[in-house]
Amino acid sequence: MAIRSARGARRGLTVGTFALVVLLGAAGPGWAVPPPPPNPSDSDLSSSKAAANAKAGEVGRLTNQLAQAEGRLSSLQDDLELKQEEANKALVDLQTAQDAASQAEQDARSARTQADAAAAAIEKARDDLKRFAAASFEQGSTIGSVSAYLTADSPQDLLARAQLLDSIGGSRLNALDRLQQAQTDKSNKDSAARKALEVAQQKQDAARQAKRGADVAQSAAVQAQQTQAAQNTQLQASKSSVEQQLFAAQATVNGLQGQRQRYQDWVAQKQREDEERARQAALASSSSGGGGGRQSSGGGGGARPSPAAGSSIEAVIARALSQVGRPYAWGGGNAGGATRGIRDGGVADMYGDYNKIGFDCSGLMIYAFAGVQSLSHYSGYQYTSGRRVPLSQMRRGDMLFYGGSGGIHHVALYLGGGQMVEAPQSGSNVRVASVRYGGIMPYATRLIG
Repeated sequence: MAIRSARGARRGLTVGTFALVVLLGAAGPGWAVPPPPPNPSDSDLSSSKAAANAKAGEVGRLTNQLAQAEGRLSSLQDDLELKQEEANKALVDLQTAQDAASQAEQDARSARTQADAAAAAIEKARDDLKRFAAASFEQGSTIGSVSAYLTADSPQDLLARAQLLDSIGGSRLNALDRLQQAQTDKSNKDSAARKALEVAQQKQDAARQAKRGADVAQSAAVQAQQTQAAQNTQLQASKSSVEQQLFAAQATVNGLQGQRQRYQDWVAQKQREDEERARQAALASSSSGGGGGRQSSGGGGGARPSPAAGSSIEAVIARALSQVGRPYAWGGGNAGGATRGIRDGGVADMYGDYNKIGFDCSGLMIYAFAGVQSLSHYSGYQYTSGRRVPLSQMRRGDMLFYGGSGGIHHVALYLGGGQMVEAPQSGSNVRVASVRYGGIMPYATRLIG
């Protein structure tokens, strides 16, 4: 062990002496620092931010247009459903009118047939009566009235023959009267049937006209609904396209900012190396023997640069993503993890949040940033807990907020690439979702970097 230590001391002395020579004699500055990375100009950064802001504004404008268009589409859909029902009513009315017209026409034909039969029977009765009268005068029987009277054997026989002739004549006359009455009734029915047919045909014409009008209105409503749906599809496509452009613009901003950050890190590292070189040189000039070498060797393991902000951001994101799938619980979550929710006297109670172990939106942020900063369990206070940056400059690890004039009601953690992790609402779970721009606050909050 002693021999090994002596050899190590000699090795350290040799290395320290060599390092001292390099420090004092190297011609190039910053011997431990790699070549400087690109340093984008302020103009490049400013123009990229302006482009991203413009895209963000366009996304907001398209979002509003799409919301209005969806409202118009919903109204047109309601109108279409009404027109469809009116068309159904017109179809039913038309069928009813057609049935009534068919029945009226059938009744009219039946009435005409009966009237014609009655008229024919009356004509036949008239002919029979004429033949009876003629026969009564031409024949000397009970059929002829004069011969019947002249050939009577006694007054009683004469009276009987008179009664018989009267009965036969009266019977035929009564039959003729009844036939005439029947003809009158049938004629009246025929007239009524023709009137009913006329009314039914008028109703049928009106129903057919109403059906045509309803069909035209329905066709117009369908066309309007289809046109609006096509506009909505086009708006949605435009919104998606501009959102992709926004993501690209944000990526450009983040890329340039990352280059600027890397350049600044390089400058800081170079400064630390220069300071270390000066310190080592000062130690070498004031030390004697191998002590300086040993100190130099020991100094080679001196203070390291502090970890980059990105590592802390990834730790925050990892903590948040580790809770994906955990139940939403209003009032739940703290720096240690998921906790039981609390009662709110309303929606959360309906979903039983007070019996669930989970997070609400601000509780998830408390847990995610527990190793960075202590946050209040209120999204409104979290909004002002760090540096606020425009949405066009948001980057991975920033908090996104939703609200309006009434205050902030939701917070999520931006993952980059248009994605975020959030605890949405009662009845759901912690999830990763696309960034929603409807109702989003104009600034993201940055706690790291």
